[in-house]
Amino acid sequence: MKIVLPVAGNGVRLRPYTENLPKCLLPVAGKTIIDWIVDDALFLKPSETIFITGYKAPVVDEFLKQKPEWGAVRTVVQSNPQGLGEAISLALPYVNDDEPLLIILGDTLFEADLSILSKASENILYTFKVDDPKRFGVAVTDANGRIERLVEKPQEFVSDEAIVGIYYIKDVKALKDALNYLMQNDIRTKGEFQLTDALERMIQGGCKFRTAPVQKWLDCGLVETLLSTNAHILKRNAEVVPQFECSEIIEPCHIGKNVVIKNSKVGPNVSVGDNCVIENSEISNAILWGGVKVASQKIADTVIHE
Repeated sequence: MKIVLPVAGNGVRLRPYTENLPKCLLPVAGKTIIDWIVDDALFLKPSETIFITGYKAPVVDEFLKQKPEWGAVRTVVQSNPQGLGEAISLALPYVNDDEPLLIILGDTLFEADLSILSKASENILYTFKVDDPKRFGVAVTDANGRIERLVEKPQEFVSDEAIVGIYYIKDVKALKDALNYLMQNDIRTKGEFQLTDALERMIQGGCKFRTAPVQKWLDCGLVETLLSTNAHILKRNAEVVPQFECSEIIEPCHIGKNVVIKNSKVGPNVSVGDNCVIENSEISNAILWGGVKVASQKIADTVIHE
């Protein structure tokens, strides 16, 4: 199996935090977004992990040099982004037709059972039941959970199973053919080559797809949802945090390495990066990047970057 992670986006909605870092490298609960995604999938023992980069590509390259534990990695630059379909097509020359492919969007965290992929015999799209399907692409399934068609942002109800950005492709050659057809014939949706259009073409061509559930879908697209995701992961992965003299640490929290905290109250739901200094302050529901110094402040519901 190979894993493909598109991480080319520029994270406009998260500026100024993405002015110097791509969105996938933003810190959440003590690790980067991409750390959480890759670490959760490593048990599948991919032969290679391919990152589709674009915005701040050299920064991602430098980050990957620090990850020998991830095994074989490759970066492919999407220099002129024309949609997710085009991004995936750039990785396909490095994927054999008989080698399954797992595509995971690199800007969303999730809780789902990926272990079923070890024995999967057909293509799988992970979905999450939503209250307002009009905002999402959805999968229309039969009684056995097999996908009959995909519909982008349906204005009339056809399904509440939103496609969350985890795609397991067994029929790799069919995916290559479908994307090639779209691009050769310049078939775009909203001006871009869409992966969903290629998947729909595969389904109508006879490829078998079924859904698998996502238990939790954690958005990282806005500051408020990033903070909500941070709080959820901190609670899920409860750490024993160090205590500091004349200070109160209220769990759940993540406290990085070489952190100094004096006469302060920190927590709950606070991630403190390495080498931070906090003095005479109160901080709750916040993310502090590494190297931040906070003195005589009361901070809540925010991200403090370098």
